[in-house]
Amino acid sequence: MESKKKQSAWITKLAGNRIIIPIVALLLLVIFNLIMDPSFFKINVGYNSAGNPILSGYLMTILDCGSELVILAIGMTLVTAATGGQDISVGAAIAISGSVILRVLCGTNSRPETLQAPIIVAFLISCIVAMLFGAFNGVLVAFFKIQPMVATLILFTAGRSIAAWINNNELPIISEPSFGYFGGFIPGIPIPTPIFIAGVCIIIIALVLKFTNLGFYTQAVGINESSSRLNGLNPTFVKFLSFVILGLCVAVVGLIKVSRISSINYSVIAKDIEMDAILAVALGGNSLSGGKFNMTASILGAYVIQFLTTTLYKFDVKSDALSAYKAVVVILLVVLSAPVVREWFAKLWKNIKAFIAPKKEAEAK
Repeated sequence: MESKKKQSAWITKLAGNRIIIPIVALLLLVIFNLIMDPSFFKINVGYNSAGNPILSGYLMTILDCGSELVILAIGMTLVTAATGGQDISVGAAIAISGSVILRVLCGTNSRPETLQAPIIVAFLISCIVAMLFGAFNGVLVAFFKIQPMVATLILFTAGRSIAAWINNNELPIISEPSFGYFGGFIPGIPIPTPIFIAGVCIIIIALVLKFTNLGFYTQAVGINESSSRLNGLNPTFVKFLSFVILGLCVAVVGLIKVSRISSINYSVIAKDIEMDAILAVALGGNSLSGGKFNMTASILGAYVIQFLTTTLYKFDVKSDALSAYKAVVVILLVVLSAPVVREWFAKLWKNIKAFIAPKKEAEAK
């Protein structure tokens, strides 16, 4: 009897865990693809144009392209938890960050034969620029108390024009092969480099959340700003810091994006990626109104979004229609996360247990 109670308590606890939402979504996608086309999960070994071995297949595409979304979801989760709002300017900020990298590497010549600066220097400069733009958004939200979506609308509107202005509206092209390693493959390693970069970012944020109070402070401010202030926290700084961290994530994604094609298209790069990042946070079961968060669930949610996107492309869904399918997911998430719906499910589960319990007791007798 006691073991049954423990089992029931475990099921109840699991049902209330945020990570259950992306896990269920992932399982549904896996089952769907297994039924429709089992070859979806096949991984092939091939060779790229340079003759180096590479792994390819839909699963590798999910892990590769999903890496960018994972990195953004890390920063977006902190911003959402601390401010109760979202940054809709990350796509434009990625364009700026990528443009800065190309500007430093190309100098005044948009088609240089050799790099004008080390790649690490260009990346560090782009980190500073991206963090400054993140700080700009943070100041508007934290100090001037502007709603996050409204505050970030400024950079969302002007960001891509700024990115084009940085390179004088030219499209720089990097011919140095080593620059393509960050968004492609390192010779001799068949796994895409972005997967390793995302792994490093996940490890870093895991260590930060484990050995610092960043997660606790972020949640405290998001749950009750006034109460956290009375307990000695500085809500303004915590909100500001969350945007700066997101800016750093943007710089990393910017490097991956421009490295993939060794160039940039200002109007297309990272288009609508902010919506996917927000959806990843929501799919992770995190409240979009701020407060408690689960970083693991957000990361898993990012991979689920990429899994969904890759599945839709696999079945020849046009790119223009992707937003409509994702909108359906958003609607379901909003409805399922509504307090009324959660209370209804809790009440239903309670009634089911109350109905089953007498029968089990009768069978035991």
